[in-house]
Amino acid sequence: MAAKKQRFISPNVAEYPPGHWSNTLRVGDAIYVSGMTARANDLKTIQGATAYEQAKVIFTKLKHCIEAAGGKMSDMVKMNIYVTNMADNKEIWRARQEFFEGDFPCSTLVQVAGLALPEILLEIEAVAYAGSGD
Repeated sequence: MAAKKQRFISPNVAEYPPGHWSNTLRVGDAIYVSGMTARANDLKTIQGATAYEQAKVIFTKLKHCIEAAGGKMSDMVKMNIYVTNMADNKEIWRARQEFFEGDFPCSTLVQVAGLALPEILLEIEAVAYAGSGD
């Protein structure tokens, strides 16, 4: 029997109205988190002026989403990071070190021409497997 898809909502991360997308889905032990940006819960304001500040906001949102689905940050196995300026990579890695220990998730970093709003400097999507971390 195939695992059923379940949607999870964190009270700490704003969700768009139905019909747009889900922030967090779980299928079996796999947890998928849509691309997160540093948008505040009003979905308008961008939190943080630098890539480091925005990355910290995003990693916190990823943590909330994964925990809402029954996982933890150490369960994250893959993240895709989209940046508007590749020179920001060191600041993003600095923020990442504040959220992970031991084996860091597999990671892809891609520079893009732009994201949803000009002040959004990065977007991160993630995959975790509940129970796989330490």
